[in-house]
Order: sequence, then C-alpha cells, then structure tokens
Amino acid sequence: MIVWLNGTHGAGKTTTSALVQQLIPDSRVFDAEKVGETLMDIKPGLPGPGTDNFQHWPPWRPLVVETARRVLDFAGGTLVMPMTVLVEQYWREISTGLAQHAIPVRHFVLHADQDTLRGRIAGDTVIGPNSTFRLKYLEPYAEAARTWLHDEAEVVDTTHLTPAEAALRIAEAVKD
Repeated sequence: MIVWLNGTHGAGKTTTSALVQQLIPDSRVFDAEKVGETLMDIKPGLPGPGTDNFQHWPPWRPLVVETARRVLDFAGGTLVMPMTVLVEQYWREISTGLAQHAIPVRHFVLHADQDTLRGRIAGDTVIGPNSTFRLKYLEPYAEAARTWLHDEAEVVDTTHLTPAEAALRIAEAVKD
C-alpha cells in the first residue's frame, strides 16, 4: 500500500510523513522528490519544460510509479510518500500507473488556510523564512484544491493540528 501525503510546499508533508511511518508497522518513507533530483542531475540537462519543476518532465511520473512498485515488490509493507502533485494530469498518470500494478493508494492532502501557510513559510527554520519557491505554489495549490485535489483525496485540515496529531489521524484512517 502507498500512503500519499499531498499538499502545497510548506504544509508539513515531510515532518508528518516521518511521524506516520512510526505509526504504521512495516512502513518506509519514500520521497519521490529524489526521483526528480536524479533527473535534474543529468548532464547536460533534459530538454523542454522541467528545469524549474521536474514534475513537468514526462519521465518523472512513470519513474515514480516504477520505483514505488519495485520497492514494494522487494520490501513489502507500506510506502509513505510525501509529495506535492498539483497538476491533475500528473496525479492521474501516477495513480493510474500504481493501479495497473494493483497497488492500493490512500491519498491524503494536508491542508491549511492561506494565512496559516504563509505564517508557516515565514517562520520556516529548515529551508529559511519566506521561501519564494514555497510562496509561488500557494495559488496553484488553492486552484488545485478548488478544482480537483480535495475531491481526489482525504483532506486533513492541519490549520489547528500539530504534525503529530495529523499523523495520528492519517494512521488511524489507514488502519480502518
């Protein structure tokens, strides 16, 4: 099984995924961003759109599916995958690819209102305050949430939750 944690950059996916992993027996965290980083390391760089966001490169989506499948075939258990996917077509490619391999996916969105997200981004001590990268995805996230994302996932409103509380809600939902 895959427990996919979606949401905008700065929503707490990485922190929450580590806590979810501790609550689900025989689980591992697989950050699909590492697949994108591998593509970004190819020299000379890949052609076309993607230099600002590796998700735009067509190889990224099937490589995420194939990597997850291979890891699950090898190790079994559950993969907890913290990864922002805001383009509906990209989510469809990934979720369809996983379904073709009979891999069940529980898709969660960590959601917070815009003011809370801006406050978290402003106070981030890991990446640094007011990351322009994170800030530029607030509106695309809001648009995805309005048009398709919240319909495709189980929304966990983290506006007033700690990462530990959010992780517990996700782990309990997965056990049901």
